[in-house]
Amino acid sequence: MVDLINQKNPILAGILSFLIVGAGQIYNGQIKKGILLLIAGLISGFLMFFLIGFILLPIVYIYAIYDAYTTADKINKGEIVIN
Repeated sequence: MVDLINQKNPILAGILSFLIVGAGQIYNGQIKKGILLLIAGLISGFLMFFLIGFILLPIVYIYAIYDAYTTADKINKGEIVIN
């Protein structure tokens, strides 16, 4: 049975993670994961001074967007329960 109260919009979750790394995860109720991704994004941004950040930052961003979207979709299907 689908819980209409806890429905998440996958597109909104993806957009939020695009705007601020980890915000989509926080929207989905995964607070710890969202904060960790935010910290990873900040560290990757700092590492751009050492060039490795140019590789790490896009990876963190793409993962955050993908994860936020798919997690919201799984929440809607009842595959994941967030308390």
